[in-house]
Amino acid sequence: MSDYQIQLREEQDNLAKTLSFLRKEIENMLGALSRQKSDLVSLRKDMWENTVHFSNDFARLTEINHYLAELDSQSANYGNTLQRLKKYRKMLPSPYFGRFDFQEDGWPDTEKLYIGLHNVVDSKTSSFYVYDWRAPISSIYYKYEPGKASYQAPAGIISGEVKLKRQYKIQDARLQYFFDCRVGINDEILQEVLRGKASAKMRYIVETIQKEQDAIIRDTESELLIVQGVAGSGKTSVALHRIAFLLYNGLKTNLKSNNILILSPNNIFSKYISSVLPELGEENTLQTTFEDIALKLLDGRLKTESRNQQLESVISAQNQDSLRMEAIAFKGSGVFARILDRLISHYENSMIEFEDIYFDGKILMTRQQLKNLFLKDKTIMPIAKRLKRIENIILERVQPLRKKRLKKIEDFIAQADGHELEIKPFSRLLSIKKSRSFINRIHRFTEVDYLSLYRALFLNGELFARLAAGLQLPDIIGEIITMTKDNLAGGTAYYEDCAPLLYLKLRLEGSAAFSGISQVVIDEAQDYDLIHYKIFKFLFGEARFTVLGDIHQAIEKDVSLALFDHIIDILDKKKSVKVFLNKGYRSSYEISNFNQKILGGRQNFVPFERHETEPVVVSKDTLDKYDGAIIREIAEATDKGYESVAFICKTAAEAKKLYTRLKDKVDIKLVVSGSDEIEKGTIVIPSYLAKGLEFDVVLAGNVSSDNFNSALDRKLLYIICTRALHRLALFHTGKKAPL
Repeated sequence: MSDYQIQLREEQDNLAKTLSFLRKEIENMLGALSRQKSDLVSLRKDMWENTVHFSNDFARLTEINHYLAELDSQSANYGNTLQRLKKYRKMLPSPYFGRFDFQEDGWPDTEKLYIGLHNVVDSKTSSFYVYDWRAPISSIYYKYEPGKASYQAPAGIISGEVKLKRQYKIQDARLQYFFDCRVGINDEILQEVLRGKASAKMRYIVETIQKEQDAIIRDTESELLIVQGVAGSGKTSVALHRIAFLLYNGLKTNLKSNNILILSPNNIFSKYISSVLPELGEENTLQTTFEDIALKLLDGRLKTESRNQQLESVISAQNQDSLRMEAIAFKGSGVFARILDRLISHYENSMIEFEDIYFDGKILMTRQQLKNLFLKDKTIMPIAKRLKRIENIILERVQPLRKKRLKKIEDFIAQADGHELEIKPFSRLLSIKKSRSFINRIHRFTEVDYLSLYRALFLNGELFARLAAGLQLPDIIGEIITMTKDNLAGGTAYYEDCAPLLYLKLRLEGSAAFSGISQVVIDEAQDYDLIHYKIFKFLFGEARFTVLGDIHQAIEKDVSLALFDHIIDILDKKKSVKVFLNKGYRSSYEISNFNQKILGGRQNFVPFERHETEPVVVSKDTLDKYDGAIIREIAEATDKGYESVAFICKTAAEAKKLYTRLKDKVDIKLVVSGSDEIEKGTIVIPSYLAKGLEFDVVLAGNVSSDNFNSALDRKLLYIICTRALHRLALFHTGKKAPL
């Protein structure tokens, strides 16, 4: 028997032993769940029968609390058992994917460690069948080849030697093959995973995490971790696995899923990534978009354009609407943020119209006294809270005088005719009316309105000029001011006004809406402007950040690596780290090279050596032939077993037109709004909603020189083409766009 056959028999025996233990544990947990469920039902029945059902029997509250505490404890036990059962069942088809043999320094024995999705431990003997991929010791598997190695354990750094590193292909509880590898995760496994079909939801990548990705996942020191990654480098997957790792360590840091927030570019993308954490055995974290945050905090006081509407408008009219492009760039800039800061300072010092406070004919506080009190308030509270504090001071001084005034009113009413029988009620009514009038007078200077202040900035040209003195403004700033003033007067706002409005509101009022968030993941970092990051600092000031982006996938603006330095300056964390992921794993070698030509070689990109067919450009002279070629391409992709095909158009308007033409000829789905979901089959989707997604086959629509002819178009085309895993085809009528 050869060495391989001996090792194969050993590996088959270990797999059988692990599966046997898993099945036995699953059986035990099913029995435990049945008993725990029965106990819960009995406990609830006892609580109902043996405790009071009304709230005024305070003597028996201790008894009720005892039942509730026991109920919480038993419910938690039931939930924990159910969670373990789900994890073990998920591991049955493939309980582990890797192994390394490690000899710790100073110990004679070498330990075999198998790595899988979750820990599998015999609670009686404390023996590990499988180690969770997130466990400290498991980092060796991702970081080291055979030879010297170390890992950070709770007790300190443990050093030793890796004697062997092995990978497995286990499917349907059967060992397909295994092989030993020396550096990183062997390309054979990675090739097989990447040759696979795309799914409607993002999948976990624990079997193929690369060394540089693992370093990002396991970083617990950085308060701000910035990742610039090329298309297909696994940025989002790494971020989600990082969340899973942080939650795994949550017992030490008291981190829970509701303490983490993922800021996604759109709701379609949120749905696309929603299955990763549950597949890794963790609860989903909070997910939102900046647009949703703005809508929530701005209270719907303006009818605002959506982000999708903004992109559709800008992309559709880019060559005819330079004013809009300039306005977007200006309102997201640090310059405009400085103007807003100056506006707040000017409001604080010169725009609040304090009034003398009279009560019952006597002056309580002069306007100068109120202004001095306000300006000398050295607390770090926002303006609105400081003004509210002044209001409270006024009301505290008024309170002792109210009874005296009420007595005066009663005396006056008693001497008047017609109210002899209702002196007190009528006096109180008059007092209330006077009090309301008094409060309304105070509110004239103690309530601040961010929307009115924003309007004032654009209504008063002299004020804008004074606040912008010394700053570099766009040449067409006058037109931007007029456009904004007209919109606000009509009760509407462009999407680019949402961030300045929210910034102004937060500076004036503060917010505790996200006070429980301690970890924030910002995806598609290049889509946000500097003013957005100032907002993130206000909203998540105490949180740690993981910021992911690709400067080459910014749509409506030019972005350089300097963006990340600005983010570091704005968020101002003690330890900030920038990491670059330059290797792309999504697309085939041929598609990756094609995509780099679109960028003109401006990117440090390392393609993964997975070879498939070259991209094709299909030219047709009529629309009917164009549609026919698309239908044939979809049919061919389906025949080859590809499960996800995306026809990606430049705009939603184009996507809708194509869908209307083809819906009766081929099975397709239109995806143009946040309520839509990515499903298996063929979809039609605009370019800006396809960001972050991936498909087996990508068909790029209307790639003619008339439709793709600007720098923005080239970026859109790059985004479209980088969504493809296996096949890329570009269609056009007329003259082909310069590629």
